[in-house]
Amino acid sequence: MAKILIIDDDVQLCKALSLVVKRMGNEADCAFTLRQGLRLLKGNSFEVVILDISLPDGNGLEFLPQIKDSAGSPEVIILSGSGDPEGAELAIRNGAWSYISKPPTLTKIQLPVQRALDYHEKKRNCGQPVVLKRAGLVGESRLFLKSLELVAQAAATEANVLITGKTGTGKELFARAIHENSRRVHGPFVIVDCAALPENLVESVLLGHEKGAFTGADRRSEGLVRQAHGGTLFLDEVGELPLAMQKAFLRVLQTRRFRPIGGLTEVESNFRLVAATNRNLDELVTVWKFRQDLLFRLRTLCIELPTLRDRQDDIPRLAHYFNESACRALGIKPKMISAEFLEALCEFDWPGNVRELANAIESAITSAGGEPMLAPRHLPLNIRVRLARAPLEEHRQKAVCMRNTAVILDPENIPQLKDFRKTALEDLECCYLEQLMAIAHGDIRTACAQSGLSRARLYALLKHHAIERTVKRAMSDQTADLNREVLDSRV
Repeated sequence: MAKILIIDDDVQLCKALSLVVKRMGNEADCAFTLRQGLRLLKGNSFEVVILDISLPDGNGLEFLPQIKDSAGSPEVIILSGSGDPEGAELAIRNGAWSYISKPPTLTKIQLPVQRALDYHEKKRNCGQPVVLKRAGLVGESRLFLKSLELVAQAAATEANVLITGKTGTGKELFARAIHENSRRVHGPFVIVDCAALPENLVESVLLGHEKGAFTGADRRSEGLVRQAHGGTLFLDEVGELPLAMQKAFLRVLQTRRFRPIGGLTEVESNFRLVAATNRNLDELVTVWKFRQDLLFRLRTLCIELPTLRDRQDDIPRLAHYFNESACRALGIKPKMISAEFLEALCEFDWPGNVRELANAIESAITSAGGEPMLAPRHLPLNIRVRLARAPLEEHRQKAVCMRNTAVILDPENIPQLKDFRKTALEDLECCYLEQLMAIAHGDIRTACAQSGLSRARLYALLKHHAIERTVKRAMSDQTADLNREVLDSRV
């Protein structure tokens, strides 16, 4: 019998969902706030958590990582009445099992819960996690470890892998880790930088050519695809691959056979493909700069790497690792790292990600010279300047924002005071009503009680400002329908 936790401030919906869960033969606990839910998670081990987004004391999505990291590592099903596509994407990207719009029907909730339970059971019975060779991959943050789990999955298969992430996040290191932990570890690891391939030579570089095939071909070349036979072919910056070559490479992926330029017979290459890009390939597909069929082939498995800003807990570990590596290369004793140096590293936003951090540490070591300890003054000048400017610019932006909020005047068309006052009050009223309805979760009765407005007046204001509302009465009616559906299913 599995234990399922329902976190939702709608009491009637919680009762209805509890009936569904118990009807399936499981235990159900309810919490009406995030605080209650987190307290229950600390003292119990749940297999599944059904989580609302809009709760009285916070946004459920913000606590999704904490819930997943609780005892039992439960699967999380997000339940929301907002119908927000961005929220659904954020939930799935942060590890939610599924995203269900309110109100859930009996069928809509039963199937995801059962599948989540089945998956959780299989995951628990799969044994000890795989120990990876992770040379150069340093970090223990949640997002980083999630990426390593995907590396383990990829290494256990022969499927094509697409690694995405900003420049400097370590895409090549992750590709090499997949190779080093796969059955092809003893084969070659061939790197192709698609951004550096001359468009007129790209086919020759990849597929090879025979002697005399074109002007300047004074010797035979087998090509990088053939060189990867028995190993892994890593296409870095695959979004830069010319369109003409994309079509030819698609056939190579499908058959693992190709004909070199000027060749009479086809050549075979048994390679495993790993590709990487810092570009949005879906967007490139929409503007006809990347083939959709090739994209489907590339991302049989997809690993999205987090930015360094999203894994700040790893900065101290990375700093010590790069310090030791750089000092070892220089043949000197590793430098000590001051608390102020680490604090400065953690305050910087690192647009260049891990690569920029590594370069900054190396620069600091060089700047320190014979000094035994690294301090903020040893960091590169551009980083020190940005760290010094950041708090001042933030303060200035706040001041400008306050001034702009207080008075918004067009020097060319200054309105009369009465007109300006009317517009400003309209804007403030609209802002107040939007926040009021969000806090009240669309409940008219609650909104009237909190604002002191009559029901008729509130309806009139909402209509005047064209504010969409999700009235809880409708939710309650549909929740009652769910209750009746559960009861009917028992008959």
